[in-house]
Amino acid sequence: MKSFPKPLTPEEEAVLLQKYKEGDMEAKKILIERNLRLVAHVAKKYQKQGEDGEDLIAVGTIGLIKAVSTFDHAKTNKLATYAARCVENELLMLFRARKKIAREISLHEPIGTDKEGNEISLIDVIEGENIDIIERMELDRNTKKLYGLLTKVLTEREQEILKLRYGLYGKKEMTQREIAGRLGISRSYVSRIEKSAVGKLREHFREENT
Repeated sequence: MKSFPKPLTPEEEAVLLQKYKEGDMEAKKILIERNLRLVAHVAKKYQKQGEDGEDLIAVGTIGLIKAVSTFDHAKTNKLATYAARCVENELLMLFRARKKIAREISLHEPIGTDKEGNEISLIDVIEGENIDIIERMELDRNTKKLYGLLTKVLTEREQEILKLRYGLYGKKEMTQREIAGRLGISRSYVSRIEKSAVGKLREHFREENT
């Protein structure tokens, strides 16, 4: 990861927090910049194979900005403690969103046929009759909507990468590194495309549900 400005001293931080409280936006900017090292530290804990460090920092920085904007000295003495939680929450929301989209799509992937030749999916064989019929109908509706959005709002390259990343349409699920090697592009580029594609799907999915 790239180097970041050194952290503020407690005295410097207190002065800047007071200035920002009084409306000094330059103070807010400095508070964010001088806490980027904290974002990198938290993001490193969640970096695993297939995850791009710079992307994690970018998402974590959103949490840092929220932390600086909402920090209340009366509730906690340390901005760093509060910011670390906000950064972590932002990263966890990213992972949960990815898993939700992947799960809704993959549960309806065809896995074979029954004795009568009817196509069956994973959702047909897991949990059995324990699945609430209303929930199942809602999941089926959302999954069909997501499949429709894949071709409607994504480029061919974005579709290809999501299919490989999440094992859609019978594709083998692959890591970002494996996809990069297969397509002859960098892993960070795969990560950016995946992030953009998932963002598009999330945005359009929300729009169609409002």
